[in-house]
Amino acid sequence: MRHNVFGKKLGRSAGARKGLRRTLIKQLFMNERIRTTRAKAEAIRGEAERLITIARRSAEADAAGKVHAQRLVAARLGNDRAVVYKIFHEIAPRYAERNGGYTRMLKLGVRQGDGAEMVLLELVEEI
Repeated sequence: MRHNVFGKKLGRSAGARKGLRRTLIKQLFMNERIRTTRAKAEAIRGEAERLITIARRSAEADAAGKVHAQRLVAARLGNDRAVVYKIFHEIAPRYAERNGGYTRMLKLGVRQGDGAEMVLLELVEEI
């Protein structure tokens, strides 16, 4: 039983899993949509939404709070300045009035080679 066990292993060692999650989240924010397997999308979806929430809440914070929020997000994404800038200046303001649910997962069917269920994970467009 997996009581109180957080996250999915994705068939990788801890370091490879951390690198995979970091890369997928960066690609999601840079391209605003990625095509991946359902298991990988479910593994990164919560963390990506958490990062957007941190950026969104920092808008009302003082200068020190904004710097702290940017450092928190940068630490999760491997100190990639371009991604952090995009999250705080383009993505987070888009969701200023939205309380969660920033991503959407669309099923694409199965992959021909191994039968893995593929999905399109994208950021929801604010209307």
